Amino acid sequence: MTCRRYVLYGAIAAALLAGCASISETRFYTLSEASASPDAGNPGLPPSSGSIFIDVMPVNVPERLARPQLVVRTTGQAPQLFILEQDRWSSHFNHELRDAFVAQIASKTGAINETRGSRAPGQPSYRIAIELGQFDAVVGDSVRARFGWTITRMTDGRNAACYSVISEPVRGGIEGVVEGVRRSVSRVAADISRNLVELDMGQVATCSPRSGR
Repeated sequence: MTCRRYVLYGAIAAALLAGCASISETRFYTLSEASASPDAGNPGLPPSSGSIFIDVMPVNVPERLARPQLVVRTTGQAPQLFILEQDRWSSHFNHELRDAFVAQIASKTGAINETRGSRAPGQPSYRIAIELGQFDAVVGDSVRARFGWTITRMTDGRNAACYSVISEPVRGGIEGVVEGVRRSVSRVAADISRNLVELDMGQVATCSPRSGR
């Protein structure tokens, strides 16, 4: 990737780089800090009926995003996608998402990750499948995403299915995009956590698609 390519897209160049000299430096980002985000909020969840276990499946993402490189987009009549070789997640994006969801859902509900605990007979277990159907990250503008999920109680097959549409304004630069993704994940994790507790208490899941903007 050369300086000339960034000059051709002046707006993106200014937002992504302080100068072409920084191109050779690879930067790594993670979503694992999302639970500490001040925007995470408190979902106000009641306690679950007891110790529950969760099995969060690998997050299904569009093929273009199933990579470690950050993918951002320009605005305009002919938007361009940029796969940023020097700005990467610490693992493939779908893996980053799953790890963040596991950590946040467990933190918000007190659930135990099945891979880290021994489930006794009779303790409820829930399988959580999450799909990222739409995703656009525009540097200096917003992160927009549509997440859908299904929660299934493995003992009797009861389930809940919901989705959430998120639009998070972001500050300039790649760091702003990363923070926008973290806030989006945190909002969705709160929704999933609420549905999990509702299902565990025998209630109907509350689906409230909303925008974070």
